[in-house]
Formats: sequence, structure tokens, C-alpha cells
Amino acid sequence: MNVFYEESGSFKVGSIVSRSDASLQVDTQHGKRAKIKSANVFLEFSSPLADFLPSADKLAADIDLDFLWECSPDDEFGYQDLAADYFGHQPSAAEAAALISRLHGAPMYFYKKGKGRYKKAPQEALQAALAGVERKKREQEQIDGWVAELKAGALPEAIRSQLMQLLWKPDKNALEFKAFDQASRELNLPPQRLADKVGGIPSVPDYLMAGFLMEYFPKGAGFGKYAPPAELPELPVAAVRAFSIDDANTTEIDDALSVEDLPNGNKRVGIHIAAPTLGVPQDSDIEKMMLSRLSTAYFPGDKITMLPDDVVQAFTLQEGRDCPAFSLYVEVTPAFEPVAFENRIERVPVAANLRHAELEQVFNEETLANDPGVDYPFKRELTWLWQFAEALEKRRGKYDPTRPAQHDYNIDVVDGRVSITIRKRGAPMDKLVSELMILANSEWGRMLAEADIPAMYRAQSMGKVRMTTRPEPHIGLGVAQYAWSTSPLRRASDFINQRQLAAMIRGEKPQFAQGDAMLFAILRDFDATYGAYLSFQDKMEHYWCLKYLLQENITEPTAAVIKEDLVRIDGLPLRLRIPGLPELARGDRVQLSVVKVDLLTQEVELRYTGRLDHVEDDLEDEES
Repeated sequence: MNVFYEESGSFKVGSIVSRSDASLQVDTQHGKRAKIKSANVFLEFSSPLADFLPSADKLAADIDLDFLWECSPDDEFGYQDLAADYFGHQPSAAEAAALISRLHGAPMYFYKKGKGRYKKAPQEALQAALAGVERKKREQEQIDGWVAELKAGALPEAIRSQLMQLLWKPDKNALEFKAFDQASRELNLPPQRLADKVGGIPSVPDYLMAGFLMEYFPKGAGFGKYAPPAELPELPVAAVRAFSIDDANTTEIDDALSVEDLPNGNKRVGIHIAAPTLGVPQDSDIEKMMLSRLSTAYFPGDKITMLPDDVVQAFTLQEGRDCPAFSLYVEVTPAFEPVAFENRIERVPVAANLRHAELEQVFNEETLANDPGVDYPFKRELTWLWQFAEALEKRRGKYDPTRPAQHDYNIDVVDGRVSITIRKRGAPMDKLVSELMILANSEWGRMLAEADIPAMYRAQSMGKVRMTTRPEPHIGLGVAQYAWSTSPLRRASDFINQRQLAAMIRGEKPQFAQGDAMLFAILRDFDATYGAYLSFQDKMEHYWCLKYLLQENITEPTAAVIKEDLVRIDGLPLRLRIPGLPELARGDRVQLSVVKVDLLTQEVELRYTGRLDHVEDDLEDEES
């Protein structure tokens, strides 16, 4: 005797070897012995084992599901009763097995209620289920069509319009993703490669930018509608002629300087910082934008500003205007010793916006060491400020004329062509600005701490830089505290600190008190976002450095060893690991050869070909 039974959701047959009340031993049609539960057996039959399932399957295939559903009762029923009604006679074992298989395989039509018992689905539910099946069928046909196009090297328009979304932040339930993913797997190509193959990535920088915008500017880089800045209060006009020093592309001019002679022989240095907080009330549209963006994002060839252009223009320290500013005045002795500090909120006449390219030609180490007698704007003030800057550097314990030179790199992109220029770090105009900004940030941080007003500080200890709301030393800069306050047009930290400074100067209650949870939240968000923006800037600079290698046909670059297999390519802000690099000393210069440059993945493969010489160069970057 043979049995038809269910096991693991499928139907099987076997020849009975032995049985007990609860189970049976059977030999399956494949010759294996199995133990099955008696409760899983639906029927017994005596016909040949090998022919039973094919016969039942053939009968089941001829059973029309719609007709079966129509003729089944509304109430719960057993398969035997429905089989007798359907076939018009007491069903054979094969007919009964066919009906069970058909009922079991049509869960949209019949709900399983127990062993061999079913209930037909309500008409509305069945129609909805069938419509769903039809929809999925059409969707799969659409997917298959797109896959065919992609495999043929074409990019369907529906996928083209969503390609960046598919590559960076895909909705895995979308048909477009399913098609793109399927084609990618069938072609054995990473999604990025497939997109490039079908012409979806004509520009790698645009591709990288799309991912950045999607993550940090999901509504786009535009500002939308917002209320304009508030009317500024009446402010006294300072009796100074201030000037700024920036590169040619700077529009957010945050800082300017001035120098006055005092009757007692001392000088008074003015450090003037743009004051957007004076026209941006709390909870205003502009403040919300500032707290959403948190910083200006920079990358070669462009930037995304923290504040709208019209707001920037209202507060930037533009030459020829009396600009609202927070001024820190420092009285300095002839020995370059700061002896007094004074804060003012005022309008500052900005006489000039000096630009790096023009200024460096006349104001540099050579002209300072041996004055050629050429006059230029603010020559007297600049020369004295440079001497003051060197004195400030010595006070911080960071002055070291024997220290190997560091370099900054300017990466400019025009019409897809990249130029990379090098400027020695610590050049007079750079040192002048950086030292006075360090002075302002450290002194304003000290004043806020003494007033018990929290701020957003940058601290460094044990080689680790972090943000904090309480003053802590910044070992790398050699100052007791460092509150970012000198770039309020470009960083939310400086904007918030300026608000706190305003309260201190005016003797008012600050926006944030000690322990304020909102200040911690802003600090946390700023720190994460600022780091992400810098990471994107590094990624874009890395791309343009690789582009430069190809553009200039540099096939045998040289590099300096930083540590282990990490090197810095000469003439470029490009650090790479060289597999197989032998054990060399820090500062050893090596010859390399370019094996492969892949702009799409931003990967480069270099091979070590030999050691050249040794250089004494500062290969570490210092935060400033």
C-alpha cells in the first residue's frame, strides 16, 4: 500500500514499510526510507508509486481555478466534498490528490483552515489579489525590458532621470532599482561601472557632487524663500582704515585689520570681524538656514555657502563701506607685548580688500628682508603687523625658523582643466592673518570663560582635536583656549560664539547658558557636518589631483615617505599608499611609476622604482 502525504509544504508519495498509531515508515519514490507523521497523510492508494504524482499533476493542470472557486461553497469545506462535486462522482485517489494540490497551490483563491480543509477567498479579496499578480507581471515585464536595454548598452530614460538616486541612495523597492541591480548582477559589473558603460556618468565631478548634495542638501543647494535680514541698530563708526587679506575668490570676507598710533608710543591693533548676528534674529529664516547648513562647503572650482549671497553681501567686509563688525582692539607696546584688550560693536570703514596674488608680489620674505623701496597700500601697517605676528608666534612657543617648510596648495578648475599651484605656508601675509585670528579666538575664548558664558571651543590634547563648550588647551596651537569666532559668515560655530560675545559685551543674558542642551546639540551637529564637508573637499581634491596626473601626462612622479608605505606626491596635495614599498626613513624621496589611474573610482596604482635622496620637510599638517 502507498501513501500521499505532505512534508515541508510539498506533496510526496511513498510505499508503506510499517506503521504505528502516530507514524509510518515509508520508502520514497527515490528509494530513501523516511519516517512521517500519520497526521500528514492525506490518502492511501494501490496504483504504481512512480505513476501517481505525474498522473495527479496532469489532472491538477486541467482544473480551472476560477471555475473551482465558483463551484465551491461559501462556508468552510473538506477537499473530499469539493472533489465529489467537481468530478461528479466519488473521486479516485489521483483525482483527490489533484484537487488537494490545486487547492493548496492557490492561496489567493482558497484559505487553508486545517488538514484538508479550506475556505474560498471573498470576491473582493480575490480580485485585489489577482490585480496584484497582474500588476507584478506587468512590472516584471517592464523590468525585463529595461534590463535588456541596459545589457545592450542603452540607458532607459526612466532610469536616466533617477540614476544618481539609484547610485547614491537607492529605493530598493523601486522598479528602476530592481532593473539596474539585475542588469548589474547579470553583467557582473558594479553599479558605478554599469552607469558609466551606458553613458550615465559623463562627468565624475558631477557624479560626486550629486552624492554629496543628496546626503547633505536633499532639497537642493538653493535657499528658497526667506525673510531678509533685520534692520541693523545704530552703531558708532570707528576712526580707523581697515583692510582685509584674502584670495581672489573670497566673497565671504569675515575679517579685517587696522593699526593706529597711540600718544603713549604704543599701537592699537584692530581685529574686525563681520557681524551677521546683528541682522539675524533668533528663530528667523536665516538662522534656521544657518543651523541647517552649519558651514560653507568648499571644493575645487566652487563652494556652497552657509548663508545666501544677499545676506553675505549685507555683512561682508566690503571695501568702500562702513561695515558692521565686532572689533577686538589690542594695545601693543614697542616690544610687541599686548597690554590691553577692548571690545566694541561698531561700523568699521573698510578701505581695501587686498588680494593674495597682488600682495604677495610686493609683501614677501625677500622684500621684508631687503626692502626694494617699492610702495604699496598699507605697506607700513603690514610690515609692523608681520613683526607683531612673529612675536605672537614666539609667545605661543611655535616660532622655529629652522623648521622645514610646509606648503599650501591652490587647486583651480576652469572648463574642466585643473591647475595646481604651491604657496609656502608661513609666508608673511599668511602668518600675519593667522596669528591675529589665533589671538582673537584665544582672547575672546578667555573672556567668555571668565564671564562664565559657554561657547564652542576647539581643543587639542594627546594629538586629538575635538569640540567642547568649555575652555580647554589647544596644544597644537599653544593656547589655553581657542573659541572659533572669526568666521561667522562661513561657520555656525563662529556665528553662535558671536551671539555669546554680543551678550558679554552688552552685559545681557546670553542665548545659551552653561549646560544648555541645545548648545551641545548644535556643537555635535556642527562637528559632524564640518567633518563631512572637509571629507568631501578632500575627495574632490583627490579626484582633481588624479586628473592632473593624466592631464599633465605625469607617468613617473616622485614622492616623500611619510611613514611605512604612505607617501606624499611631490608638487601635489596627494597622499597615497604604495604596496610593496621597502622599509624607508621618513623624508626619503622615492621614484614611482604610474601603473593605472581610474578617475571613476578615484583609484591610482603606483609602483616603487627606487630611492632618490632624503629631504627635511614637514610632512604633517597643523591645524590653524
